[in-house]
Amino acid sequence: MSSSTLTVAESRASSLVPMLIIGVLFFIFGFVTWLNGPLITFVKLAFDLDDVNAFLVPMAFYLSYFILALPSSWVLKRTGMKKGMALGLFVMAIGAVLFGQFVTMRVYPGALTGLFVIGAGLALLQTASNPYISILGPIDSAAQRIAFMGICNKVAGALAPFVFGALVLSGIDSFDQEVKAAPSPEARDALLNTFAAKVHMPYMVMAGLLVLLAIWVMRSSLPEIKPAGSNSEQDIGHTKGSIFSFPHLWLGVLCLFLYVGVEVMAGDAIGTYGQSFGLSKGDTAHFTSYTLFAMLAGYLAGLALIPRVISQQSYLAVSAILGVLFTIGAYFTQGYISVTFVAALGFANAMMWPAIFPLAIKGLGRFTEFGSALLIMGIAGGAIVPQLYVHLKQHFNFQLVFLLLMMPCYLYILYFGLRGHRVGQHPSS
Repeated sequence: MSSSTLTVAESRASSLVPMLIIGVLFFIFGFVTWLNGPLITFVKLAFDLDDVNAFLVPMAFYLSYFILALPSSWVLKRTGMKKGMALGLFVMAIGAVLFGQFVTMRVYPGALTGLFVIGAGLALLQTASNPYISILGPIDSAAQRIAFMGICNKVAGALAPFVFGALVLSGIDSFDQEVKAAPSPEARDALLNTFAAKVHMPYMVMAGLLVLLAIWVMRSSLPEIKPAGSNSEQDIGHTKGSIFSFPHLWLGVLCLFLYVGVEVMAGDAIGTYGQSFGLSKGDTAHFTSYTLFAMLAGYLAGLALIPRVISQQSYLAVSAILGVLFTIGAYFTQGYISVTFVAALGFANAMMWPAIFPLAIKGLGRFTEFGSALLIMGIAGGAIVPQLYVHLKQHFNFQLVFLLLMMPCYLYILYFGLRGHRVGQHPSS
């Protein structure tokens, strides 16, 4: 065996343990993130809310990324990525305790605060783990590594609605009728208090597991990687003087903002979309899982094809075209068929994050951490686009609103995949 072959084998072995550790982290925050879909159904009943107020769940969760991504980058510069990831898990544990307590007390602003704190911990985790996995190997194959992380994330996401449904939402349709038939306001409140309290134990257990995971990460062999040294500005052909000298990054931030918006629409808003056709709460509570299963299929396709058959930027463009087609299909159909098209958007969305993130941070050099934080801020699209949807659907046909919001997003993602990721870069890059 030649020395070069040994070097490649050693390199793969040395990156295997970090990938497994980061994979566990992606599983955890996938599970937590994709609880938002069934949580919307839960809070509507537990707090007697309309759609607009129930959709404050994803808004509080995803806005924390926008507010805390830049502070997270500053924290990571002080702590390093390993300690920063552990700190993020501790913050998530605090948020889980707050959410479980305030929901049990039926204090909605407090529950939203808990979700915001969970999102804050995730902002720290995402700001560290995404560039970490992107530069753990060659940047041009980063989409493949992120796709593996995405599989961990989406397996957890597909499981989350079923676990939450079994523990909390079981029999929700009959319970809803029981609440409506309550003989007095006091009896109604008593029923809702009992229902709300069902989340307490699951979230306390989640908090405990997050603390244990944080300790495990701190004691693990996860190596420190300096992003600036692993993602040279020479990769894009020349050295630049400030973060504003990288137009492909800023175009990528907008692209990721729009991508997370359409991902949350397909994943978290699908239940509300189905209920607009008159489908039952019990059926729609699991719709998020269908989107996540479609995403899993998309990740497997991406792993098989990138970069052997197709580049990550070309696959991004193909994914955007599929998003346009599935969105049109959802508009021109009704009921379960229309919902199926929305769920199929999961397949179209699957490889977008894995492609957008490395394309946007490519060649940032010493600005890699700051650029990553800007991209994490783009996750706020998950707060804004769904809120636009629930506000506009009060005044216009919900399918038309869905179409008019989703189409421009996918068309911009198509532009970024074809052209935007190269703006301002050396012609040979």
